[in-house]
Amino acid sequence: MPGLLLGDVFPDFEAEATTGKIKLHEFLGDSWGILFSHPKDYTPVCTTELGRAARLCSEFTKRNVKMIALSIDCLEDHHGWTKDILAYNCEESACCSLPYPIIADSKRELAVALGMLDPDEKDKDGLPLTARCVFIIGPDKRLKLSLLYPATTGRNFDEILRVVDSLQITAGKRVATPADWRVGQTLESVLSCQQTFQQQTTEQPRRITSFSLCICLPPAWRLCDGPSQHV
Repeated sequence: MPGLLLGDVFPDFEAEATTGKIKLHEFLGDSWGILFSHPKDYTPVCTTELGRAARLCSEFTKRNVKMIALSIDCLEDHHGWTKDILAYNCEESACCSLPYPIIADSKRELAVALGMLDPDEKDKDGLPLTARCVFIIGPDKRLKLSLLYPATTGRNFDEILRVVDSLQITAGKRVATPADWRVGQTLESVLSCQQTFQQQTTEQPRRITSFSLCICLPPAWRLCDGPSQHV
């Protein structure tokens, strides 16, 4: 994503959405945020993704996460598409609504600014569609994680939920989460490379002739709190 790196303050844009005009930082407040983009309204893969996100909304809410979607179609199309998404979830549109807003970016202004466009996927006019981007934003409004999927590959929202758990735990504790980690499983305590090398040279100063830059993982410890305990 050009010009947007991990740790950068996420742009505080203003946009029209299905719930009205949104100012991103104001919308997020003190919450974590997930902004996820979609190539096109009414398309099958996008419909399954937004449906899955809606079904997982209570899990994201437990973690103090607000979701917001983006597509390059207009608000009228978004409102019509919402009925399809709810029908996919076997819900009645007359009594239900999506638990998150969908931004209308018909001029592609946000898509361009945030590096969301997929040059290989184009609409009937030959204009590039948005890729399947995911931005996770911390309460400090800084970018914590970004994912970029092509239009042909639907996202795994269980994995997005898992990385939210990891980001929230590691934000407050000097730990790292190993491969495929889930809440309740072992975490690894992390020492910096400098601390590790200093410890080694102090203990065995005559035997150290070279070293490799690495992360030292001392004995692991277990954290069994649920997600609501470590936001």
